[in-house]
Amino acid sequence: MDFEAARARLIEHLGSEIRDERVLVAMARIPRERFVPLEEQDLAYEDIPLPIGLDQTISQPFIVALMTEALELTGSEKVLEVGTGSGYQAAILAELARLVITVERLPALTEGAKRVLDSLGYTNVVVHLAEKTLGWQTEAPYDAIMVTAGAPRVPVNLLAQLAIGGRLVIPIGSRYVQELYKVTKRRKKNIVQNLGGCRFVSLIGEGAWGEE
Repeated sequence: MDFEAARARLIEHLGSEIRDERVLVAMARIPRERFVPLEEQDLAYEDIPLPIGLDQTISQPFIVALMTEALELTGSEKVLEVGTGSGYQAAILAELARLVITVERLPALTEGAKRVLDSLGYTNVVVHLAEKTLGWQTEAPYDAIMVTAGAPRVPVNLLAQLAIGGRLVIPIGSRYVQELYKVTKRRKKNIVQNLGGCRFVSLIGEGAWGEE
C-alpha cells in the first residue's frame, strides 16, 4: 500500500474543516501506520478510529486534528497528554510543542508507545506509566492539557495542573458518548466551549471513572 499517497489524501480531507495549517503539516509528517497493529495498517489513513488492543483505540484523525487545533499551540508550550494509547497523538503534539509529558495507565501500551516514538526520533516526548492521581503533578503547571478518554466531569486535579491562560481539551459525558469541551483557565472564571459530539474510551482514575 502507498501510505504516503493515502496520508496526503487524508490531510486534504481534513483541510476542509481544520484551519490551523501547522496541525495539518504535523499530521502530514507522521506515519500513522506505525501506530496501529499490522492487521489494521491498510486502514491507517481512513478517517476512522481503529483498535490497538486491550480494549483501547487510536482516535479518528479528524478528532485528533480538532483537539490539537483547540490547544492553540505555538511551539513554546509544555503539554500534558492524559492517555498515551498508541503514541500517535503524542507525536503530533511533539511536532507542535516544546515538551510533551504523556501518561498511560496500561503498561503494554506505555512500552509500545515508547518504542515507536523512540524509533521515530522524538526526543521531546516523555512517556510515563500513570499514577493513581490523574495527570503528572511533578511537571505542572502545563500550558495545555489534552485528555484522550472520556470523563463524567472536568477533573479538578487536572485543572489544578493547568497554568493560567492554559487550555484543557477533554471529552465529557457518559461512558459511551461524550461532548468535547475546551476549557481556558482564567484567574476568576474559566472560559468553556463545546466543540461537538465524540466517543472515547473511559478515563479511569481519581476524579473520573472507576474500573468497570
